[in-house]
Amino acid sequence: MKPSYEKEGLLIRGLKNGEEGAYSYLVESYHHKLCVYASNLIHDDSAAEDIVQNVFVSIWKNRQKLKDDFSIKNFLYKSVHNEFIDQYRKNRSVLTLQKKYIDALESIIDENQDFHLEKMMKSVEDAIKALPPKCKMIFVLSKKEGLSNLEISEHLNISIKTVENQITKAFSDLRGKLGEKYKTLLFILFRERVPRGENKEMALGD
Repeated sequence: MKPSYEKEGLLIRGLKNGEEGAYSYLVESYHHKLCVYASNLIHDDSAAEDIVQNVFVSIWKNRQKLKDDFSIKNFLYKSVHNEFIDQYRKNRSVLTLQKKYIDALESIIDENQDFHLEKMMKSVEDAIKALPPKCKMIFVLSKKEGLSNLEISEHLNISIKTVENQITKAFSDLRGKLGEKYKTLLFILFRERVPRGENKEMALGD
């Protein structure tokens, strides 16, 4: 009979014992969620996959150091966050705006000791879905698809001013619905992003 790893204690014990089944369960349970989280940080799906892969490899290599009485879910999310910061600092010079971005990320971690960031991100997604249809469409095209305001105006046959107004309205509605504690998270997730076709290295801001 194969051991069940649903209980966190058994999963950690299995990892520490080098059981491949425990590692497979860990990857299958968290890989997609962590990739979504990492992608929201770095805005590059391929780079996000690399970050998550590095985290899983590191956990396997250092499995003997895992504590028996800690939340592996929290540990995984914090590890992805730390790996992102490490990669970011290695590959980019930390200018003033970038430092503010890193500080904002770290403040999210510090303020949420139980690390409910995944739940907070779900609340943001639900709030976006609740936006008025036209407002939601423009916001998604801009902040998730990476289209420029000009591309959106041409695609929807509306003025650039309308695009700008709808994006402003979307942010206003999101802040109003989610509250002040989501202000930093909204900045992290939806600061201005690079339109498609431009250098991806710029996606983290200059």
